[in-house]
Amino acid sequence: MPTRPIAIADLSCSACPLRHRAVCARCDSEQLNVLDSIKTYRSFAAGDNILWRGEPFEYVASVVSGVAALSKTLEDGRTQMVGLLLPSDFIGRPGRDEIAFDVTATTDIVLCCFDRAPFERLVEDTPHIAQRLMELALDELDAARDWMLLLGRKTAREKIATFIELLARRSRVAALGQGEKVALPMTRDQIANYLGLTLETVSRQFSALKKEGVIDFSDRKMLTICDLPALQDATGNDSDGGMIY
Repeated sequence: MPTRPIAIADLSCSACPLRHRAVCARCDSEQLNVLDSIKTYRSFAAGDNILWRGEPFEYVASVVSGVAALSKTLEDGRTQMVGLLLPSDFIGRPGRDEIAFDVTATTDIVLCCFDRAPFERLVEDTPHIAQRLMELALDELDAARDWMLLLGRKTAREKIATFIELLARRSRVAALGQGEKVALPMTRDQIANYLGLTLETVSRQFSALKKEGVIDFSDRKMLTICDLPALQDATGNDSDGGMIY
């Protein structure tokens, strides 16, 4: 498994930039000290495999920076990306022996890793961590349901707008604002695979949103949200919860 030294190797849990979003969000100083004693940082380059489906869990981890993809491969070689792991997302399931998906770095990524056995003991002894894990699992369930809607009902334009809005919302703690810059962690081809679209359709929809002044970009790695209300309208989401007659 490829790992590399990283610059934040000595970063304490209390100084972590994701301190209030990750699995340790409600831990007190004593509990953070315990986490500090069982954690290590691991880094992976874009394209590296982090975990293989069916591989035994030796550690669980929180994403500190970067993005990873969850995918499943069928017997005939077809692969479907089924989820993204963004900063503060958790990898692993305490009490489970094997991972159910392949996990691959789509960008350079840093993980805060905890050895599985001591982490599971900590979960049993620390209600704050168990509660936070449940919240993260419920958030993941909500995201999976949203994904079912996206793949089953949304148009190509709505899929692209939803993808951009998701990345923008998850990249910051405060509310989104006009002129928000969003890093694109995936190639157009990867986005197409993730959204169930063709490469040509993805490129066409990005170009259309740019032409309409909703977004702007000068390269394939970064874009700017120029018109946030228009982007949110383009997602097709029923933001006010009202019924359409």
